[in-house]
Amino acid sequence: MLVGYARTSTLHQHAGLIEQINRLKREGCEKIYSEQVSSAYQRDELKKAIEFVRAGDVFIVTKIDRLARTVANLLEIINHLEEKGVQLKILDFGLDTKTATGKMMLQVIGAVAEFEREMMLERQKAGIEKAKAEGKFKGRALPSAKAKKLEIEIKRYDPNSEDSLTIKEIAQFCEVSVPTVYNKIREIAPEKLKKKTKKEVIIKKVFGGNVRKYEEFQLYNKMKRFQWVKET
Repeated sequence: MLVGYARTSTLHQHAGLIEQINRLKREGCEKIYSEQVSSAYQRDELKKAIEFVRAGDVFIVTKIDRLARTVANLLEIINHLEEKGVQLKILDFGLDTKTATGKMMLQVIGAVAEFEREMMLERQKAGIEKAKAEGKFKGRALPSAKAKKLEIEIKRYDPNSEDSLTIKEIAQFCEVSVPTVYNKIREIAPEKLKKKTKKEVIIKKVFGGNVRKYEEFQLYNKMKRFQWVKET
């Protein structure tokens, strides 16, 4: 049986996922597993696919980086498939693990792919550092639905209310990092990050936000002190 696996790193690469699936269908795959998740995270569909295949099956992917993030990961998958008697085939290189040469070539190609990825990450890191130094770095854009959800929660956020969610709780609820929440607050509601003065805290907690009552209380205290000084 021919079993295919397709993957893209993000939800924005839908067209790339469809292209992979179509290639696998043209190759004759009877069953195809697909998902949109970074290889740095758990790939549930890949796990299901490897559990599904049986001795004599051929496990097919379009590119080597769709299957493994590192050479170590690639070898782990190859060994697992071999133990089950399953052949691995990479369409872009026309290679499979049926022969010793094919297996060796996959390892070499995997090593090159890992090297290229590390170089890409180094260039990306250097670009980010440069953008930060120039004040141009804004970080990775959030998916529109998640960004909208975060914006709503930030508008509801009140640092002086016990009923309001905390920054950490907002991050957990919106499934983002705490720094992301702070960055968004600085962008749309920077006043919510300003620390309240002692006077503002007293007015809020003691006088329920009524400034007039606070001023009357202060005037009353001044008169009491003046009376005490006069009598002594």
